[in-house]
Amino acid sequence: MYPIDFFYRAAKLHPERCALQSSAGSITYRELATRVASLAAALQSLDPTPQSRVGICAANTTDHAMGILATLAAGKIWVPLNARSTRPEIERILGATEPSIVMTDEVGALLTGDTTHHTLQFGEAGSPTSINQLINQYTGQNPAPITSGEDAIQAIKFTGGTTGAPKGVMQPYRAWTAGIINQISGWQITAEDCYVVTAPVTHGTSTYIMPLLAQGARLLFLDKTDPGSIITAFRDQGGTMSFMPPTLIYMVMAYPGVTRSDFSHLRNLIYGGAPMPAEKVEQVRDFFGPVVGTTYGQTEAPQIVTMMRPSELGDPLNKGSVGRCTWLTDLGIMAKDGSLLPMNEIGEVVVRGDLVMKGYWRLPEKTAETIIDGWLHTGDVGLVDERGYLFLKDRIRDVIITGGFNVYPTDVENALAQHPSVYECSVFGVPDEKWGEAVQAAVHLRPGFSKDPDALMAYVKNALGSVQTPKHIHFFEQLPKSSVGKVLKTAIKEQIQKH
Repeated sequence: MYPIDFFYRAAKLHPERCALQSSAGSITYRELATRVASLAAALQSLDPTPQSRVGICAANTTDHAMGILATLAAGKIWVPLNARSTRPEIERILGATEPSIVMTDEVGALLTGDTTHHTLQFGEAGSPTSINQLINQYTGQNPAPITSGEDAIQAIKFTGGTTGAPKGVMQPYRAWTAGIINQISGWQITAEDCYVVTAPVTHGTSTYIMPLLAQGARLLFLDKTDPGSIITAFRDQGGTMSFMPPTLIYMVMAYPGVTRSDFSHLRNLIYGGAPMPAEKVEQVRDFFGPVVGTTYGQTEAPQIVTMMRPSELGDPLNKGSVGRCTWLTDLGIMAKDGSLLPMNEIGEVVVRGDLVMKGYWRLPEKTAETIIDGWLHTGDVGLVDERGYLFLKDRIRDVIITGGFNVYPTDVENALAQHPSVYECSVFGVPDEKWGEAVQAAVHLRPGFSKDPDALMAYVKNALGSVQTPKHIHFFEQLPKSSVGKVLKTAIKEQIQKH
């Protein structure tokens, strides 16, 4: 069974239910299945080669979702192209993956004119490159069955590049199937769910599309993903579930006049894409109620290596944890010598099982460095307690060694975040003649508070001691972030070095 088969099964069980909804209207499962099959047949006609690549560069729209489904149904490899990326970055991904077909809308207009692939347009009419025209042309036709096997590639997703050169992660069918099973089971997804699409479908949101459609649920796409539009979707359209980066959650909470009553149907608010300090988690739970959950994963083991359900997040013993291991996945903590460590000892988080990537696209040496004896080396530092809960410390390369002591930035960030003046912060190390590395912090203050680095340093010192106290605090109006809301420590350091 392939990931697309979950959708086809749901379309038979729930033909008249709404699958995709936007301001332009609704699409039933029956209608969507027909359009997906027709477009998949068209894609196979344009390029009959199994496992050829299809790039999609578009905003969050119902067309975008349909294009992803058709790519899956055609037995081709999906290459997400983030519409917020720069032109050189998109061109680099196109050059690396060599897709034979690219689907785009007006936000992806920069891709038009490239003769190395077929460029198809969403929303175009009366043109040979119109996706709607292709669907009409192939209506009633079905794509040839997929026969590639569960270890074949379903998607090539590029890592964010915040910790090194981006690499194309080959996600196999088995990884997607494992994710579908775990999302449905973990969040108890049903046909009554309405998922509000806020974060880009090119990234973490894509891991929720198939589980929701497998259960006959509804995906609600917004014209804008500003806080006001998000609140309206939950209040007036019955939103029950969403995945958001922490920064977007904070913006929604800060919107004038918003209250918990605006989210009366919300069952699962899942944060991810960036860490959330423990004190912030408590603030979010106080605002939204016991509906907040999180997951841990990487592009190399997508989204759901571990999960923390809302019912577990309120347990004080779980403060700072990202949950327990999901089905079809094995999790370990490994020492530098390759031995697995016992519970409550800190080491590198390693993962094996169906969720793990096939490897890096055309980078066998990087694959061999990352997957050793079946274990995916995540580069994250953490421990697993006696109950099986994973507690992350930091990226291995982000650990600060100062005066011979290891300082984990996450610990310092959690302490700083508890100060009432701190809206957001990031902690990092800089070279220092005396200490080897010095702990420093970048802080975004809440409105109305003045800059007082001594007070903040004294606050951390009281909580953690002098070793982990920042030697210098830099104040920012906004912390630089990636297109998916991750704080960019490299960019912070670059800005600091310029001044």
